[in-house]
Amino acid sequence: VLTIHNIEFQGNMDRICIQEVYGIPSAYESMVEYNNCANMLKAGIEGADKVTTVSQTYANEIMSPYFAYGLEDILSRRAYKISGIVNGIDTDVYDPKTDKALFENYTVRSLKKRAANKAGLQEMLHLPVAPDKPLIGMVTRLTGQKGLDLVMEVIDDILSMDIQLAILGTGDWKYETALQEVARRYGNKLAVIINFSKDIAGKIYAGSDMFLMPSKFEPCGLSQMIAMRYGSVPIVRETGGLKDTVIPFNPVEKSGRGFTFKTYNAYDMLDAIHRAVGTYYNKDEWMACVKNAMTGEYGWEQSAAKYIELYKSIVK
Repeated sequence: VLTIHNIEFQGNMDRICIQEVYGIPSAYESMVEYNNCANMLKAGIEGADKVTTVSQTYANEIMSPYFAYGLEDILSRRAYKISGIVNGIDTDVYDPKTDKALFENYTVRSLKKRAANKAGLQEMLHLPVAPDKPLIGMVTRLTGQKGLDLVMEVIDDILSMDIQLAILGTGDWKYETALQEVARRYGNKLAVIINFSKDIAGKIYAGSDMFLMPSKFEPCGLSQMIAMRYGSVPIVRETGGLKDTVIPFNPVEKSGRGFTFKTYNAYDMLDAIHRAVGTYYNKDEWMACVKNAMTGEYGWEQSAAKYIELYKSIVK
């Protein structure tokens, strides 16, 4: 079984490496060679009995040129053996009931205690302590793949809303400097931490009302699941594992656990943010969405069972 996490990384190298470095006999060279290079991922796809990715939507997406990074023909011919199984998170580690990084622990049955985490986060980030103001969090690599180009395109529109925004991450210099410049203009609404800290990340998951994840592509994604477990409602683009794990909120049925947009477009993202903020002020609907998010199944049990069935299917 071969598992593809991110198909962008294919192990490409000069064709001469096939025999001189890896010692692969010439009889098998065609399995490794692709576009006159050695491509180890292509070899794995060709040779594996089964190929998995980390979400079913991503498994479907990588059949198309937009997502496949040149391997769409190989994958399409091998579609019969490709499937997607969503990753899980360690629910013992990511547990707001026991997480020592939080200002105050809480559960879905004691959500009033969550307010202490919002206040503590606002104070720590030097934002006005405003319990009724929506606080949007991001814990991310600051790269185009994570949708930072969309965020920067409409950052003034986002911050013109009556919200606060907290961003934690490192990445491309252009996004780091641009965000720091915006933070100087919106110091009472935007906090930017150019760093990565598991402690601060935990505080953002527990203290934010919403969690923004507008990825261009996302094979699985874990942050949206951690956010939901902590009661931060995700706002995500419908791609890869984000589509598979974040069910859009339906205010009539009070079902679903997040807000989504389909097209990779800054104004579609902005519309999703507006919908989330609008729902925030309807406390009954908002609490239903938060509770739905917190009570979802994000552990490894279901995924492990699917992997077991996959391996059983090979040995039968």
